[in-house]
Amino acid sequence: MKRSILVPLLFLAACRTDGVTEPDTTVPPVTPEEHIATWDPFATRTPAATPRAAPMASASPAASLPTAPTEAPMAQEPNMYSLKVPALDGKTVDLAKYRGSVALVVNVASECGYTKQYAGLEKLWREYQGKGLVVLGFPSNEFGGQEPGDADAIEAFCNTKYGVTFPLFSKIATKPGAGQSPAYAYLTSATGSAPNWNFCKYLVGKDGNAVQFWKSAVTPESAELRSAVDTALAAN
Repeated sequence: MKRSILVPLLFLAACRTDGVTEPDTTVPPVTPEEHIATWDPFATRTPAATPRAAPMASASPAASLPTAPTEAPMAQEPNMYSLKVPALDGKTVDLAKYRGSVALVVNVASECGYTKQYAGLEKLWREYQGKGLVVLGFPSNEFGGQEPGDADAIEAFCNTKYGVTFPLFSKIATKPGAGQSPAYAYLTSATGSAPNWNFCKYLVGKDGNAVQFWKSAVTPESAELRSAVDTALAAN
């Protein structure tokens, strides 16, 4: 009796199992349109490798760009107008103040046979001062001891005897040697001529360079000297 009941029950269980549908685990095909619509670029793309920049060369003096060479300023040769000399009153005078002017430099003396040239020098100074000429007198006692006085005596003599108004400087040595003044050392070197007596003359151009030398006998009134002065004044 029990066996006859069990068989139908087993049959019913088998029939119920056969009617159950297993879930379909296969992936249905996807159309291209659906693929595009559902594609997640961030889920499928891997970051592209960033190319590495080439290392920059370190700057060094050898690797720097060449610069255009610059000209070094030319050193100016010393001349008459690069000097400073003591005036008759002892004050220092920078001869650069005469740059742009023509100068007649004379070694003067109060007791010389050529002392009368003071008058001609003063006349030349007054005549040409407005044109750019300056007369510079340097007392010297080297020739015959003919300038024995001190600064006060020289000034008094020049003022009272000849009315000198052109610049006068302290008594100096004009002869070549250890004691020669810088001014006359330059003049001697530049012209190749040194004073051999009182009232020798040097002509200095506007730039301070000595251009000519005359011995004592050439007077301030001479056509030769005046012509040279005119030429120097006309030069740039």
